[in-house]
Amino acid sequence: MHIPKSPHNIQIRRNSPGYPSRLLDLCDPPHSLYIYGDIGLLNVPMIAIVWSRAASPEGIRNAHYFAQALSEEGYLIISDLAKGIDGAAHLGANQDHPTLAVCGTGLDIVYPREHFQLAKAIAGVGLLVSELAPDLGPKPWHFPRRNRIIAALALGILVIEAAERSSSLITARLGCELSREIFAIPGSIHHLLSRGCHQLLQHGAKLVQSPKDILEELPKYQKTSF
Repeated sequence: MHIPKSPHNIQIRRNSPGYPSRLLDLCDPPHSLYIYGDIGLLNVPMIAIVWSRAASPEGIRNAHYFAQALSEEGYLIISDLAKGIDGAAHLGANQDHPTLAVCGTGLDIVYPREHFQLAKAIAGVGLLVSELAPDLGPKPWHFPRRNRIIAALALGILVIEAAERSSSLITARLGCELSREIFAIPGSIHHLLSRGCHQLLQHGAKLVQSPKDILEELPKYQKTSF
């Protein structure tokens, strides 16, 4: 499924004034970004909410709640438009505020297809971003590159439900290397989707029980007016 072309569908290069400075922390920042939506959102304070595709109902509720609460505090929620936690985070934020989706495809292709309406809603008030040219569909090697953009743009990364070998752990480790704050919500020791979060906690991530636990670890910014 395709997003229609619009005047808000533009490309910015690494040396452009609007290019987000946080991406320059990467050893391989994207040469250019394709942007659909409000380009002014690229440099506001962001918090990433990520992972499990096969999330539990509790995980979906947590993603929705944390995204909504953190948006109210002036942070732009960033995720990757995927099923599960990521989609729920976009929905939670997009109720009243913009959100940013980093895509693993060209911006004229929505993946997964089920999120076509969600992508349209995000593009209407927020921002879709990709380093991939139009007409490029989903490929396995696109997603790690997408995840590094999420890690770099965010001030902090909240992981909600992740298996022991989840790619969210790679995103979180990259975020740690970039001096981003890493947060994780604990769960039952018997729940497979808690093991990745517990692994992060064992390696220094902050245990999160409420949005306040995240806010007190982040730099104090003037509240963003969306």
